[in-house]
Amino acid sequence: MRAGVVVAAQPGVEDLAVRAEELGLHSFWVYDTPMVHGDPFVALSLCAKATRRIRLGIGVTSPALRSAPAAACGFASLNALAPGRIICGVGTGNTSRRTLGMPPTTAAALEDFIAALQDLCAGRSTEYREGDRVRDIRFLHTGAHVNTTDPIEFVVAALHGPKAAAVAGRRGAGLISIGLLDPTAWHALHDARRQAAHGTPRDPDSHTVSRAESYLVTSLHMLGENEDPHGDAARDATGHLVLSLLDFAADTPAFAEQLGPDEREAVRRLLDRRGTTATAPDRYTKIYPGYLARIAPQDRDLVLPPLMNALALVGTRADLLTRITALEQAGIDELLIPPVVDPPTEMAQLAKLLT
Repeated sequence: MRAGVVVAAQPGVEDLAVRAEELGLHSFWVYDTPMVHGDPFVALSLCAKATRRIRLGIGVTSPALRSAPAAACGFASLNALAPGRIICGVGTGNTSRRTLGMPPTTAAALEDFIAALQDLCAGRSTEYREGDRVRDIRFLHTGAHVNTTDPIEFVVAALHGPKAAAVAGRRGAGLISIGLLDPTAWHALHDARRQAAHGTPRDPDSHTVSRAESYLVTSLHMLGENEDPHGDAARDATGHLVLSLLDFAADTPAFAEQLGPDEREAVRRLLDRRGTTATAPDRYTKIYPGYLARIAPQDRDLVLPPLMNALALVGTRADLLTRITALEQAGIDELLIPPVVDPPTEMAQLAKLLT
């Protein structure tokens, strides 16, 4: 299985991209969460100029964040800096919208957005709509401005539901998910993608969809001899992923109600510590600061062992390879690890394990 990393967009991120390339990792991604992290297009521009081989992805943008012309211009501009190395991740904006206090967009809007991006990034015209006004648009300047010749890879963010997987199938795109370690769930996503793709006509001239691969974002911690699998080191390495689920539960009472009693108690403690409630109109301003960053020591108790086991890979080398093999057999092509404790060391550990 291939390996890559995903990090927050910020100054200096290009140094990590260079190190990831030196280690032989396959891809380097940045988040697109505007009110939490830096701008992904700025970050990947720096990475594109500093690297030569590694693939560069945005995971993920959304039609609720950017218009199709603006997003296409960003990706095609990156493609001019790093020809054929760009991955466009697209989703409904689950987190990036919630950090604005807004709901994610719909699967239909997502599909329209991807279709427009694929057309524009391939140099074709596409239909662009604002209200009742519809116009055909295309890049009016290419060449040195943007690259519409080299292929851009498209992937769709999907959790357990089949709707996003079906969008991926119809658009010939790959899949990306976070914390989804159940091989059975991946089989279901792949089935939904295949069923949607069956009989869907493909444009023989389209060159923006060069692969339909599956990426899994998960934390990884290899245990030392006699190390506690739920000790401080393991909690620090995986806690940002666990807290991302608790943050979502704190912001989504209907989801929190589906959790077990221990998990609901953890959500209650998180809300108390953030000084808000599950129904406060401005709760998103208290819940999401520091999202997907290294957790504070005082929050280690929120990193419950069942959630660690469900969302992250923790174990001996043999344990990790066994679980990774099962995921590979379920169709996962690449693991993406978000390193937060000591990124260079964590990237080196990942490379040693998988490359």
